[in-house]
Amino acid sequence: MLNRSWYRLAGWTGLCALVFVFAGCSNTQNPQAAGGKKGSGGRGGMSVTIPVAVAKAETRDLPVYLSGLGSVDAFNTVMVKSRIDGQLVDIKFREGQQVKKGDLLAVIDPRPYQVALSQAEAMLYKDQSALKDAKLNMERFAGLVKDGVIPQQQYDTQASLVGQLEGAVRADQANVDNQKLNISYTQITAPVSGRMGLRQVDMGNMVHAADANGLVVITQLQPIAVIFTLPEDNLQTVAQHMKNGTLQVEAYSRDDQTKLATGTLLTIDNQIDPQTGTGKLKAVFDNHDNSLWPNQFVNARLLLEVRKNSTVIPAAAVQRGPQGTYVFTVKADKTAEMRPVTVSFSQGNYAAISQGIASGESVVTDGQDKLQPGTPVEIRGGGGGPGQRPASVAESGQ
Repeated sequence: MLNRSWYRLAGWTGLCALVFVFAGCSNTQNPQAAGGKKGSGGRGGMSVTIPVAVAKAETRDLPVYLSGLGSVDAFNTVMVKSRIDGQLVDIKFREGQQVKKGDLLAVIDPRPYQVALSQAEAMLYKDQSALKDAKLNMERFAGLVKDGVIPQQQYDTQASLVGQLEGAVRADQANVDNQKLNISYTQITAPVSGRMGLRQVDMGNMVHAADANGLVVITQLQPIAVIFTLPEDNLQTVAQHMKNGTLQVEAYSRDDQTKLATGTLLTIDNQIDPQTGTGKLKAVFDNHDNSLWPNQFVNARLLLEVRKNSTVIPAAAVQRGPQGTYVFTVKADKTAEMRPVTVSFSQGNYAAISQGIASGESVVTDGQDKLQPGTPVEIRGGGGGPGQRPASVAESGQ
């Protein structure tokens, strides 16, 4: 009984202590809570200033590009092969060398063909002598036939012999020309101008006209072509603009950041790929600095037209809502204003505005998610500042 009473007393004592502790905490915190609430109420009448980034709307000529993936294609690629059989006795080129059409590349031993030429010429001289004798005899027989000394048949036989020898002389002459042609083939020259590849055959080896592999590959790099694709819906528009003049094409690197070269559109392919719904286009580049190489992957940008005197703002400033597109502008009193706008077209990171914004007005490019009409703003530095231009506009020189 004594133990049970002691436990009851201890329990009531602990309960009372907890009550006093909570009461003390409540009394000490209430003034702070009341004071905090009162302070909050004091700040409730003040508006919060939102930091934003802005850019100014500008009037400029904005180029319209069509972009497609492409690869570089050599304008001409030639595998240099021997047209006769023989031993390769000399090589006149270096790997990677730039050569011009007609430059001597290699020499095949000409001696066997020179001997064959001498034999053909000897046969020609022999048959020419026989033909000359046969013609003299035919002239004598013509007079004897008139005098009735020899029959007509003998004269006709002699005339036939003359004809046969004339044919033999012509065949001999063709054989002589053929041997001269073979001798010219011992001098292997460049069929086109271009850059030499890696040598496939070393000096001293026998080469044949039927060899699968040639001596070397020449690739024409100047000019060079780029084959790229565009959606089939754009092909008709491109064809219409081609009638008005030459269209410019720019080749960019794999990351689409570095412009490699500028060329012109040559043609549109005569069919559409049914698998991808795209058409191929071919552009030509002079490639004077060898910035493009065959089979290189590039991003092609076709300059379709230039929109004159367009009101341009960064595309990041354009917002979309239930009522359409709009932007936030900054008024003279440093407050935000929501302005409905009409976007005529977008190009890269910029948009052309046909209605809603005038040149020189400041539009918010960052921080719009915190704005409401009339919200005070503070203009901060950073990306999208006033006067910043898109890369495509700056590079086109507009």
